[in-house]
Amino acid sequence: MNIKQKSKIILKTLNKIYPKVPIPLNYKNIFTLLISVLLSAQCTDVNVNNVTKNIYPKYNRPKHFVKLGKRKIEKLIKKIGIFRVKAKSIFNLSKILEEKYDGKVPNTYEELEELPGVGHKTASVVMSQGFGYPAFPVDTHIHRLAQRWGLTSGKNVVQTEKDLKNIFPKKYWNRLHLQIIWYGREYCKARDCYGIKCEICKRCFPNRKKPIKTKKA
Repeated sequence: MNIKQKSKIILKTLNKIYPKVPIPLNYKNIFTLLISVLLSAQCTDVNVNNVTKNIYPKYNRPKHFVKLGKRKIEKLIKKIGIFRVKAKSIFNLSKILEEKYDGKVPNTYEELEELPGVGHKTASVVMSQGFGYPAFPVDTHIHRLAQRWGLTSGKNVVQTEKDLKNIFPKKYWNRLHLQIIWYGREYCKARDCYGIKCEICKRCFPNRKKPIKTKKA
């Protein structure tokens, strides 16, 4: 089975399971989306949502976090991993947004990735979910599944993103990356499927008998 045939199976299966795709992180506006994605590094989306549900009703603009200061931001997000580093990034990027962008989140990769604590994946999520720009953010689930499905070598997330963008039409990217994340959490789990149990793995590789080893992101 070639990659084109696999891609059709993947799209059909994911559209059947997830006709409507929920966004994993809760947010109030593009700025809080940026903050939530930043907080989600080395942390579950559930934990981020539990913490931010008590923050965003009151603090949801850059000026709010500038006024709070680093110490108070730390207290608000202390239940999240590496909270001190993240608090510093949130404070500093909020200052930059206030001083340079009139309190608005910029809508280009270059400007987003210049902000403290914002890497390519975070920028991609904001561009995709915040601005509707075609993007394919690659997280650990997508990196793992792309390897199990024979869509990439798994050399690194940069290569995985490039390979997936070459395989799937641009019009599917924003929806598809979310579908794959949910599928990786619910069906093709890291310590369950191993490339031989879920519907997509079985259909794409009917003769596969041994678990697949994947390279970490």
